[in-house]
Amino acid sequence: MAIARQIELAAGGPVLSRLVFGAWRLLDEGKPSAEDVARLIGTAADLGLTSFDHADIYGNYEVEAAFGAGLARWSGRRDDIQLISKCDIMLKSANRPDNRLKFYDTSAAHIVASAERSLKNLGTDYLDLLLIHRPDPLMDADETAAALEKLVAAGKVRAVGVSNFSPSQFDLLASRLSIPLVTNQIEHSVLETSALTDGRLDHAQRLRYQPMIWSPLGGGSLFSGDGAREHKVRAALTQVAAETGVNDIGAVAIAWLLRHPARLVPVLGTMKPARLATLARALDVTLDRQQWFAILEASEGRAVP
Repeated sequence: MAIARQIELAAGGPVLSRLVFGAWRLLDEGKPSAEDVARLIGTAADLGLTSFDHADIYGNYEVEAAFGAGLARWSGRRDDIQLISKCDIMLKSANRPDNRLKFYDTSAAHIVASAERSLKNLGTDYLDLLLIHRPDPLMDADETAAALEKLVAAGKVRAVGVSNFSPSQFDLLASRLSIPLVTNQIEHSVLETSALTDGRLDHAQRLRYQPMIWSPLGGGSLFSGDGAREHKVRAALTQVAAETGVNDIGAVAIAWLLRHPARLVPVLGTMKPARLATLARALDVTLDRQQWFAILEASEGRAVP
């Protein structure tokens, strides 16, 4: 059974593509030309990946501008895609000479300045979604909430959310907002299953928001990891790939995420068009319960209690 290609993150929230293009690795193999980036944007959009995930820090603070140069040369319409960014991580970097170490900053001044810089770098006048990237132990929830609401009121950001927050951290910030937090972007995969039991996915279902998922293929270790766990998971994925006709363990690993009732939204990190097309095949298959639990059992090394 095919899965819908778009999803509303929360009631009244933004509509994203069910699979999101993650731009984190855009500069990993050198700086592509603006024309190359434009072609990549077009390929992703043609595959149905119309949502593009960024953060101010990606590529040592340089990915957004490189993507923006490509977006300016793309022939499509801005309103047909969704641009997402994140802020509050501060890296020690030559591009940020005032940062003496890595830290977090959820002050109003930084959130507003970071969002406005992302708009400039991406060459757009609004972000569809802005996320607080990491929990900040010095976050003043009232101040952070006021900054997010200011950006939404100004039309610079259309929706807000968080990333890597625990349920209680999510609830704290939400309690100070008059607008909803529409997602929590978390790490989750067949090799990182703690969200199944630590309350984060339960929280999403209870509040009816759809979590975005980063590193949905285990940061590549699903394919290259040489431990016993990785071998067992690959064997289980291979079996299910044969049963479903997908014949690609990466697509099955994504389908495993899509099967969860919290309606997860995986962020794909590959920059290879052919790989994007293969992973998108996950939308065309639904794992049955025994297939899903067989993969879980392989990952956790035991049958469920």
